[in-house]
Amino acid sequence: MTLTELKYIVAVARERHFGKAAEACFVSQPTLSVAVKKLEEELDVKLFERSANEVAVTPLGEEIVRQAQSVLEQAAAIKEIAKRGKDPLGGSLALGIIYTIGPYLLPDLVRQMIAKTPQMPLMLQENFTVKLLEMLRTGEIDCAILAEPFPDAGLAVAPLYDEPFMAAVPANHPLAAKTEVTSDELKNETMLLLGSGHCFRDHVLQVCPEFARFSSNTEGIRKSFEGSSLETIKHMVAAGMGVTLVPRLSVPKEALAAKARRHEDAYVKYLPFAGDPPMRRVVLVWRRSFTRYEAIAALRNAVYACELPGVRRLS
Repeated sequence: MTLTELKYIVAVARERHFGKAAEACFVSQPTLSVAVKKLEEELDVKLFERSANEVAVTPLGEEIVRQAQSVLEQAAAIKEIAKRGKDPLGGSLALGIIYTIGPYLLPDLVRQMIAKTPQMPLMLQENFTVKLLEMLRTGEIDCAILAEPFPDAGLAVAPLYDEPFMAAVPANHPLAAKTEVTSDELKNETMLLLGSGHCFRDHVLQVCPEFARFSSNTEGIRKSFEGSSLETIKHMVAAGMGVTLVPRLSVPKEALAAKARRHEDAYVKYLPFAGDPPMRRVVLVWRRSFTRYEAIAALRNAVYACELPGVRRLS
């Protein structure tokens, strides 16, 4: 067997389609199919169940694909060790990041990385937590910035910062006259939520659990509405459709300036929580087998160098 054949079976298992796997590996489908068949014959096992519509991995195939992924990672590690001897930070770093962090952290983070490690550009992938964990497992990305909690996947985890939530209310709402808000005061409001798949949706429902009963059935549609992104939901708040919670870094700087509180064009008012605010912990995760320790350290240092207003940095 060859590393190329192992790469092919990992791609087929990931794509569940021979054509798409061949595309991902930059080879023709016949070339990939012949290589997979040759490996199956050599091992004398069936790795995939083929049908007209899909490709399924056999139970034994699942074990072999996992081992193949491990072998590919170890082979890549040999190259990384050699590369580190020349330049520990040489080459790109594939970073995944969830939707509710990316737009607010990345502009500053990318600037910091360009300034500090221009030889290590970031290859960025924005997605849901579950998808990013899968991409980490299969080696499609090197590391990811996520919010806890998430399913334990045996990853190395480094805390970055604790980020408080703030309430966003329409500027003409009675709550907008206050300087802070409590979760009890939000209970009778129409809550705007992110759609299923966003971990921040779950964070909001932890703070205001009473809205869980509205968010999963049509009967409660008058009490809870869903949006595709935090920015979309902010526009819904500005339009007077309801209130929502947002992470601190998503709050525009000008919205918290003293003049913004009096400005007639400010359609959304952002309010801190009274007492201990609800928070989320943002962390950096990577596979324990990933050998570019200096790259991870450089990325963490770049995050710490970002402005991060209103959050508590962790070491």
